[in-house]
Amino acid sequence: MPEQEKEYLFGTNEPELQRLKFQHEVWRPMTDPFLQRLGIQKGWKCMDAGAGPGFVAMDLRDTIGDEGELTILEPSTFYINSFRAFAEEKNWTNIKYIQGIVEESNLPENYYDLIFSRWVISFVPDPERFVSKLAAALKPGGILAIEDYNYDGLGLFPMGGAWDEMPSIMKRYYKSGEGDPYVASKLPGIYRKCGLELIEFKPFSMAGGPDSGVMEWAHKFFTIHVPVMVERGLITPEQGEALSNDWQAHRENPDAVFFSPVIVDAAGKKL
Repeated sequence: MPEQEKEYLFGTNEPELQRLKFQHEVWRPMTDPFLQRLGIQKGWKCMDAGAGPGFVAMDLRDTIGDEGELTILEPSTFYINSFRAFAEEKNWTNIKYIQGIVEESNLPENYYDLIFSRWVISFVPDPERFVSKLAAALKPGGILAIEDYNYDGLGLFPMGGAWDEMPSIMKRYYKSGEGDPYVASKLPGIYRKCGLELIEFKPFSMAGGPDSGVMEWAHKFFTIHVPVMVERGLITPEQGEALSNDWQAHRENPDAVFFSPVIVDAAGKKL
């Protein structure tokens, strides 16, 4: 394993890749308009920092065209190889790859028009260092665009069962990987310290019943990760079983409603 390849809190494997693919489609109503509001142009130099399998990167490449340049920064060999295979199939020749994490990577200075990062900064131990490194890689006037959590809002209704404890369990799950489930609330201050002018700060949430995409997104996540929480000792096997049973009961209740955590679109322009 390369020195810079770090273990993901949520894993790097085929089931997780498929979950991320479904997740990308569910959250397009948030991410696509955000990217459109940023005014990305053909010919731009863009980076997806912590790209995972590269689903957002694919959309960025479509926007910047052959004239632009796209950098995939990603620690996982598995995910880089997945994107590389897709890019080769598309005959894309303007893709660069950096395997590693932001804080330890050798990035060019004053280079990128846009750096995008979704669901990454909530997992890093030093968010200010993360943003500072990316800000240095932006051209003057370049944009850092982050989508991430301010985690309150997660809920399953009607309440009254084991799942009522899931918001606090999820916060412990994030912190077990040195993450911060409230990192979005700190981004305005971090941007200011790193020489970025905040140009957008917009919260977003989704809700729906058993037939909705957002509840299916949650189902795919918790089906995989409740057992992991048990393995890591964050909850007991009995708690894990109770959580799964309560979730399934809600999936069979046509009147049940799931609320996602709050996610924030935060964009800053380099001064």
